[in-house]
Amino acid sequence: MADQEKKGTKMAKSLMIQGTCSNAGKSLLTAGLLRIFTQDGYNCAPFKSQNMALNSYITPEGFEMGRAQVMQAEACRKAPDVRMNPILLKPTGDMGSQVIVNGEVTGNQTAAEYYKTKHALRQPVMEAYRSLAEENDIIVIEGAGSPAEINLMEDDIVNMGMAAMADAPVIIAGDIDRGGVFASLAGTMMLLKDEDRPRVKGVIINKFRGDVEILRPGLEMLEDIIKVPVLGVVPYMKVDVDDEDSLSSKLRSDKGVDPVDVAVIRLPRISNFTDFDPLERVEGIGVRYVNSVHELGDPDLVIIPGTKNTMGDLEWMRESGLEAQVKKYASKGKPVFGICGGYQILGRTISDPGHVEHGGTMRGMELLPIDTVFAGDKVRAAEEGMLSAVDGAFSGLSGLPYRGYEIHMGVSGACGNIINSGNVYGTYIHGIFDKEEPLRAVAEALFRAKGLDPDSVRAMDADSYKQEQYDILADELRKALDMDKIYEIVGLKGE
Repeated sequence: MADQEKKGTKMAKSLMIQGTCSNAGKSLLTAGLLRIFTQDGYNCAPFKSQNMALNSYITPEGFEMGRAQVMQAEACRKAPDVRMNPILLKPTGDMGSQVIVNGEVTGNQTAAEYYKTKHALRQPVMEAYRSLAEENDIIVIEGAGSPAEINLMEDDIVNMGMAAMADAPVIIAGDIDRGGVFASLAGTMMLLKDEDRPRVKGVIINKFRGDVEILRPGLEMLEDIIKVPVLGVVPYMKVDVDDEDSLSSKLRSDKGVDPVDVAVIRLPRISNFTDFDPLERVEGIGVRYVNSVHELGDPDLVIIPGTKNTMGDLEWMRESGLEAQVKKYASKGKPVFGICGGYQILGRTISDPGHVEHGGTMRGMELLPIDTVFAGDKVRAAEEGMLSAVDGAFSGLSGLPYRGYEIHMGVSGACGNIINSGNVYGTYIHGIFDKEEPLRAVAEALFRAKGLDPDSVRAMDADSYKQEQYDILADELRKALDMDKIYEIVGLKGE
């Protein structure tokens, strides 16, 4: 039978979602289907063998995994588990990535080096998959990019290669919003290997705007060409769940300005920008991502986010003039908040004696009394507790409960999980705004400084908000997709 079968062990049914391109909506469709299956009483889990993203997460056990699979785990009401994403690639530049296997860093490799060793990763991938499959009824597997990248088909472990290893039926999603969806779906089917094409059991048209009846003749013609059914036309949905990477539309600077204006510096190697999603959800607060002095303006709060290359992005801020502009902003008593790499950037010095990132020592922005020294070991830890005492504009954060995680190179020698110098604040905690109490404290302080009524702040715990959004996503997909046919594809018709 399949590579995934284990004698005497009942294995989960599987379904794989692939796409005609990156950002076709695979992650969201996977999450929505997982939510539907969970609502229908099935024990489910997500799986993506190889993920490339700078948005990552630390599990309670201290392992690092891709944020998209965390979102999908939440959708099926599961704790994030590193087995859901056994390989994570975090780009360090145009030609290389940090390679993380089973949640732990194995080193940095160029693309060429990685592809030479990729075959050896089949074993940890399948060990993780089998382990999940023994514990669940359904595994929904997400592919990466496109399965029709003919130069990458050899030793593939993330698209049709993964489908073969798991003996998974495949549904391919096409993004109609970017145009050419019929050609992209037909072309993808044409370029698949002969042995892989029968695995495709249907396609989905994703991100449609308009009257689906106008599309109907095209759907019938497409089915004649590709010889598999169109399982549904999914509308362009405004569902607010975590995005995977910098393709996110959230990273625009051209958003309308709300009464309270928060500017996040869009560093070239920005990571974990999902930290600021809770702020965006507070009515009256607008979050903009800016990458030039001209775009910065005069916001009510400046945030310097996490980064995969602290020293390189500090150099960029210096060369672009943003460092000087942020320091001028801070000198007026306006609040500045740094998280992780942004926290390090705000310090006095950053030293890299072991050439972990950049080498040498750099002067920081000198707005916080810390000195960061990079070491060889990455700090990875889930965190929960009470925030340290601070004063200034956000003194209300003192002693509040928080839940988040740390993921960084370097130690900074600071006392406390959050520090401040005047109205400049820094912390290593990702997810610091996820709990309602810290979010409310910051939002109320910003409202108060703006002359707005702080009692009007409506802040919701991130977990509760997300669960509502997953239900909305599931409802929309149930309307758009032929779920009876999808259950038949999974092998659960009539069960």
